[in-house]
Amino acid sequence: MKGMIFAAGLGTRLKPLTDRIPKALLPLAGKTLLQWQVEQLAAAGVTDIVVNIHHLGQQIIDYLKDHDGFGCHIQVSDEREALLETGGGLLKAAPLLGMDEPVLVCNVDILSNIDIKALMAAHKADDLATVVVSDRQTQRYLLFDGEGVLRGWTNRQTGEMRPAGLSKEEVADMVPMAFSGMQIVSPTFFEMLQKAREDFGRDKFSMIDVYLKIVAENTGRVRAYVPYQYRMMDVGKIDQLEQAERFAEQLLT
Repeated sequence: MKGMIFAAGLGTRLKPLTDRIPKALLPLAGKTLLQWQVEQLAAAGVTDIVVNIHHLGQQIIDYLKDHDGFGCHIQVSDEREALLETGGGLLKAAPLLGMDEPVLVCNVDILSNIDIKALMAAHKADDLATVVVSDRQTQRYLLFDGEGVLRGWTNRQTGEMRPAGLSKEEVADMVPMAFSGMQIVSPTFFEMLQKAREDFGRDKFSMIDVYLKIVAENTGRVRAYVPYQYRMMDVGKIDQLEQAERFAEQLLT
């Protein structure tokens, strides 16, 4: 299995730190966010990795070179000309990933205690994707049926529900779970990405949009994975860094 780390974000909520370094290179407990992700993937045997870049991307290229990829084979998918979001970013990286085996995809700014080997074992070859979710509180939820298959999405704050036509009664029978920034996609998912780009008429789109397109068109299964005794943190805001530092230190013990 290969890996993809999304490291192209602007990190606007982490300003002014991200005015001088990309979010991926922010240090926590003696490691950068990027090092945390690479080492976590490598520990699970995923050592063939693609990292996408955009904001201050040359710093990431130099960092990986200076650290010899932390012993992994790491290629860079360059989005410095245009930021493509997660769906477009994964599609651009497809030639580097080969598209011939499942790919474990993760966000650089999510720290967690997930057992990646257990996630890999849970992924079913005939599913398009397996997404890591939890029951944490948020505004936006993925909606799953009793068998853990994705059926929709809702924004609790605005009342929006997708796909179009999803009723409140249908939603009431579904299990709301928060997306946790990690998933495994099967090789056939890349065909869905290509079709989505054509149907959307743009290069920039999210993986969530593609998942919901799959649901609306009933073209495959996207399944939930809830990690055992899961603890995670999204390192997204400047006022969370002290808490994130403590969380990272706990992961080291």
